[in-house]
Amino acid sequence: MQIGTLAAIRRYPVKSLRGEVLQSVEVEAFGIGGDRERAFFSLEGARAGKAYRGKENDRLHLASDAGDAAVLAQERGHAVELRKGDHFFDDAPISIVVDVWMNALNEHLGYAVEWERFRPNFFVRAIGSIESEETFQGVDLRLGRVRLRVRSPIERCVAVTYHPVGEPSDPRILRYLAQERNALLGIYCDVVETGTATVGDSLLKE
Repeated sequence: MQIGTLAAIRRYPVKSLRGEVLQSVEVEAFGIGGDRERAFFSLEGARAGKAYRGKENDRLHLASDAGDAAVLAQERGHAVELRKGDHFFDDAPISIVVDVWMNALNEHLGYAVEWERFRPNFFVRAIGSIESEETFQGVDLRLGRVRLRVRSPIERCVAVTYHPVGEPSDPRILRYLAQERNALLGIYCDVVETGTATVGDSLLKE
């Protein structure tokens, strides 16, 4: 069963910073190479030793350069350190958002909410109506030559209220998700079979 077509690919070299636009990507067992392989950590205060993220700074997602992001943290009075690891995922290695999951949100707010706010690896445009995220848990998906297994829906935080290019934030987004969708939008997936995914590939439910 075809769910839709892959419309965009994103990789986020530094967690919480601006993503890279890709047309094609190799998906390994651990996810996308270079995705969230670095992250900032607080050096002092209540969050010492913990990740410094969008929750702590609503401007990080506008920075592409780690040096610029460190300055943003310093301006807020936070000393941070950039660390490298295998990956700094919130949960599973791959995230997917399908456009129709945003339809009710868009209708409620009266404008098309930017999918980039949700920072998925893969953004898919559906070919018709599909079921909610909860019904996909445990389901196998095929994207190009990649086989994925859905781990869970994605629970959202305040970062989705931030505008992708720095316009005023919209707290109504998270409020609606919390009230109407249990704060869920999108799915986390594990990689079952590695391969290449390319913009234009079909996303299939197996």
